[in-house]
Amino acid sequence: MTAYRLTVNGSPVEVDVPGMRRLLDVLREDLALTGTKEGCGEGECGACTVLLDGAPVVSCLVPVCQADGTAISTVEGLAPSPTMLDDLQTAFLETGGAQCGICTPGMLMTARAYLDAGGGADDDAIREAIAGNLCRCTGYTKIVEAIARTASARAATAGRTPGGQHNRGGTSR
Repeated sequence: MTAYRLTVNGSPVEVDVPGMRRLLDVLREDLALTGTKEGCGEGECGACTVLLDGAPVVSCLVPVCQADGTAISTVEGLAPSPTMLDDLQTAFLETGGAQCGICTPGMLMTARAYLDAGGGADDDAIREAIAGNLCRCTGYTKIVEAIARTASARAATAGRTPGGQHNRGGTSR
């Protein structure tokens, strides 16, 4: 076995595991971060999506040797504290975007990457961004609404219009 070094949710960790062990299993079993869910185990459903250096990846297809030296963000790392939700999690809760919970962690991480990349409140753009994440409960409407609500709130805070364009009368970041 080999020791692999990762930064997970901002904290450095080292795991001594076989290199071909799935990142999903390392997160869930070795690091006890069980928020990341296994859906299909084939990279088709997106339930196990985490951010690897800011990009969404399905962790069931990533061997830990490929994640050596990277920064991994999981759903546990979204909230600013154990007693608070972040803005995206709050929007999912308020809109009913989280139902059975299997797809929710992967959906949140994919949405986080979309928003962090400057994604706006456009329904079509949001649907394209989350296309790799399957949900059998919501029909996606409530999930799209939650992401759009978060994008709009962020744009308003940054002095931009909800579609992501700068508001000439406000301030920009």
